[in-house]
Amino acid sequence: MIGRRRARGAGVGLRRMSLGLLGGALAAGTVMAALLAPAIAPAPPTAVSLGNRLLPPMTRDRAGVLHPLGTDQLGRDVLSRIVYGARISLIVGIASVALAGVVGLVAGLVSGYVGSIVDSVIMRVVDLQLAFPFILLALAIVALLGPSLTNIILVSVITSWPVYARTARASVLVIRSLEYVEAARGSGASAGRVLLRHVLPNATGPMLVIASFEMARVIIVEAAMSFLGLGIRPPTPTWGNMLADGRAYIRDAWWLSTFPGLAIMLLAGSVNFIGDAVRDALDPRLR
Repeated sequence: MIGRRRARGAGVGLRRMSLGLLGGALAAGTVMAALLAPAIAPAPPTAVSLGNRLLPPMTRDRAGVLHPLGTDQLGRDVLSRIVYGARISLIVGIASVALAGVVGLVAGLVSGYVGSIVDSVIMRVVDLQLAFPFILLALAIVALLGPSLTNIILVSVITSWPVYARTARASVLVIRSLEYVEAARGSGASAGRVLLRHVLPNATGPMLVIASFEMARVIIVEAAMSFLGLGIRPPTPTWGNMLADGRAYIRDAWWLSTFPGLAIMLLAGSVNFIGDAVRDALDPRLR
């Protein structure tokens, strides 16, 4: 019975590791496509050609240029707009996760290690932030500052940092009572040295797992905001505003919404697969 349970656990771990490798390959492919967008794109992403509007996938236009994913209502190449739109999604995802992770990590370290009233104040701010509806916050920031890449990242950071803060605080509460931390404090090490040399390295593991899942969420949030008109304005291509443009042609030109939707699903799914693999690697109970 125990052997069968171990074999089942090993099978689950192997499957998750395989999905993690698949997710890594898909994410790496997306990054390469974004970096090599000028070489991959059949045409400039904002080039309008009304004579080539709504061409189906794998169709050549009058000039003989092949459009693998078709063209949109203004004759713009869909593949070109998708690979250039990948740049926006990756920039928003990476920047938001990095900034929110730093803010949340610092807040969580201070809250968990110092404790007392400092812990109470930071955690009440976290609770207040988590209770505030995301869409109202997004509307307020966009109405005040206007839709832009910077403001999308700002919204994502403001809504993401409490998750990192809570995770970091929970890790610190466990780590600060361990023997090697007590020994470091007993030897006269300052609070800053204890945090940087002993607490921080052991608290980063859970943060990496949270970061992978949060990046997938941020990518979907950016697409949703662009879809609602709260993100980057056209003609700059983003996957969200491509979905918004294609909804009026969903019956006659299915490719306008299908391919951007698949791009969002594959990138978000690949990041989630990576997160599962990282979680399994860091937590021996899941092996």
